[in-house]
Amino acid sequence: MRLVQVLIPDGNRRSVIETLDDREIDYAVFEETGRGDFEALVQFPVPPTGVEPVLEDLRAAGVSESAYTIVLPTETVVSERLEALQALYPGDRLSREELKANAQSLAPELSTYFAFIVLSTVIATGGLLLNSTATIIGAMVVAPLMGPAITASAGSVLADRDLATRGIALQVAGLLLAVAVAAALGALLKGSVIVPPGTDIRTIPQVAERTSPNFLALFIAFGSGIAGAISVSRGSGSTLVGVAIAVALIPPAGTAGLGIAWGFGGVAASASVLVLVNLLSINLSALAIFWFSGYRPELPDQRKTVHTAVRRRGAILVVALVGLSVVLGLVTFASYQTTTFEHQATVETERFFDDAVPLGYELESVAVDYDSQDVLLGNDPTVSVVVGQSNATAVPPDFADRLDRHLEDTTGENVGVRVGFVVAQESEPIPVTTGTHMP
Repeated sequence: MRLVQVLIPDGNRRSVIETLDDREIDYAVFEETGRGDFEALVQFPVPPTGVEPVLEDLRAAGVSESAYTIVLPTETVVSERLEALQALYPGDRLSREELKANAQSLAPELSTYFAFIVLSTVIATGGLLLNSTATIIGAMVVAPLMGPAITASAGSVLADRDLATRGIALQVAGLLLAVAVAAALGALLKGSVIVPPGTDIRTIPQVAERTSPNFLALFIAFGSGIAGAISVSRGSGSTLVGVAIAVALIPPAGTAGLGIAWGFGGVAASASVLVLVNLLSINLSALAIFWFSGYRPELPDQRKTVHTAVRRRGAILVVALVGLSVVLGLVTFASYQTTTFEHQATVETERFFDDAVPLGYELESVAVDYDSQDVLLGNDPTVSVVVGQSNATAVPPDFADRLDRHLEDTTGENVGVRVGFVVAQESEPIPVTTGTHMP
């Protein structure tokens, strides 16, 4: 429930009271003596979804849209008309005024916002280098990126250009700062004793996870944006939802920065694509949720303009996402190809050893060198096999060729095969003897 307080302009007291009576809303009226333009203050309880329509009715009764108005959440309301009001205004969607206030509160001051961006990026970058999921999630609690994303979408549907512009600017500036901070930190750590010499960030699982974006990234980003918009429009759980939005943005931005620091253009480019996909998806989903939830500008003459602007912005976001989805589609296809080949090559190598290899040889390990970039660039896969021998007999000269032909016949790929032989030895157990005691 909400408690609404409104100042009634001179000459409009009767029309305001009649409006509340028509709605069967309990109210209390207090004389106003502090300001000459108003004659009374009225307060009344109403469900969250009723705030917006009741205020519109009061404005039609003579209350100016700029009049002093307060909307307060209430713990308990005791009223005989409460049940009828809740039936008249079901649901828990916040009013336009509350959404705007929440959006403004989610966009912090610049100094605070950039400080949290820097801190969350430092923590996330350390988590990436340590391959620590817990550290990365901890960094997301600090990241303040939910506010600008929600602010931009809310400002767009409510015809508040300043709010929308601020949200977009904060998102772009924040992510560029995150990439720069990660690059600077990576360059600093790369030349220190903290990161071992020769470290290849491409082999770190948390980094590699964000350098091969696929269509699953779209689902994650859309889910985060929808959850953020719902939480703000319903007034619940926005802090925890903000973690999901930050997870979709800060770690990829940190990965892009590390790619710059290490000089790996492919890492920086692929992580940047993931950042853009997530950013666009979050903004598009939040914009759609606010629009289809029924949020519109307060002034009727602004609604047609906003309708056109929202459609135009939505179309731009969709076109950009479709373009980037081509990259995601290629990476998804390449990832499927490499995973399928790796599984098939491993199975067929094991079958080759079971059926076509004489006794005395045992398969120790199979390693497939084939990733998404190889598929996109047309490079052939390489299969490395380690074979154990029971004794130092001569190695069959055609072993690798036979396995190569078998894999090419079964997988359809032009495969390079490398076979290493290891002679296995076991130490003989040393017998335990019991010594005799000499007198």
